[in-house]
Amino acid sequence: MQKLATLLLTAIVLAGCSFPGVYKINVQQGTILSEDELTQLEKGMTRQQVRSVLGSPIMLNPVDPSREYYTYTFQRSGGEIKEQQVIVYYENDTFINYEAQLLEETPAY
Repeated sequence: MQKLATLLLTAIVLAGCSFPGVYKINVQQGTILSEDELTQLEKGMTRQQVRSVLGSPIMLNPVDPSREYYTYTFQRSGGEIKEQQVIVYYENDTFINYEAQLLEETPAY
């Protein structure tokens, strides 16, 4: 009788985990950047000027302060994670260039 009760309880718990009507939320993290914001950057800008345009970076490299990372991830309803990343490069705290892998469209909007 105990084995049957344990088996029944396990089946109920597992059925609850895979119930088809479970709502999964959209998850977005990071800094959303657009091509418009990136075109505002000009060589020779200070680090503060770049941050006033793009906002605060998500990651700073403690070993190499000449780079700042702006990352954005989006996952719709537990599906595939989409990511964009912008790396801003400095020389002596002066902006020199950036590398960007932007999403074709920002899914959050």
